[in-house]
Amino acid sequence: MYFLGIDIGSLSCDAVLLDENRNIVSSSVVPTGVKNIEAIAHVKKSVLEKSGIMEQEIKSTVSTGYGRNRVPGRSGAVTEITCHARGIGHMIPDTRIVIDIGGQDSKAIFLDENGKVTDFAMNDKCAAGTGRFLEAMARALEVEVDELGNLDKEATSDLVLSSMCTVFAESEVVSLIASGTDQKEIAKGMNRAIASRTLSLVKRVAKDFEGLCISMSGGVARNSGVVKAIAESLGIEKLNIPDEPDIVGALGAALIACERYQKA
Repeated sequence: MYFLGIDIGSLSCDAVLLDENRNIVSSSVVPTGVKNIEAIAHVKKSVLEKSGIMEQEIKSTVSTGYGRNRVPGRSGAVTEITCHARGIGHMIPDTRIVIDIGGQDSKAIFLDENGKVTDFAMNDKCAAGTGRFLEAMARALEVEVDELGNLDKEATSDLVLSSMCTVFAESEVVSLIASGTDQKEIAKGMNRAIASRTLSLVKRVAKDFEGLCISMSGGVARNSGVVKAIAESLGIEKLNIPDEPDIVGALGAALIACERYQKA
């Protein structure tokens, strides 16, 4: 028996296929694009091809993400908060706070000793500090998004972007470039600004987080510069990053699909 979790976000559509023992059989991440129905079909086809199983062997599918209600044939749809908590709990069981930075929002989720969500704070009013924000910053700096993670190495200034609004921040970066500011200093300033915003989210769910296991999920967790800046702002040595941070939400959805089927 197999169980499928699909996380349809603004930038990527992610899928995880589990067996009845909750082992990951296959996973896939594809760009969402402008037609999310096509992305859903694509990612589903991808995990099936990677695993070599037939669609009829899937006993249950649970969807999550902003496009969760568009997934055909789903057994249920669950919020990203719940799915990221379940997914990170499976990957890094000791996690008490999970920071998720996705394509269009960012959130901090507080978990109890059993991995249950007790509180969360979310920024979904604008794209500040999200994947979309980083895309805009990469354009302004004339680099690929994948290059941003290492761009701030050896930066020495205390520069911090004064605005986290994507439009204003992009304009600020253009002005900094025109004034001769080095790319690496701008990248560091951008990472500090994202870290400051993330810290405020964490403080909304946990006034005292000293000694707690703090993990990070979402595609931005692959950006080493952002991850390092967030760890510094939290006053911790490092954030715990799963091997595949992109699929945490989809994994959580698949786990919920498995649990619900086995309890039925």
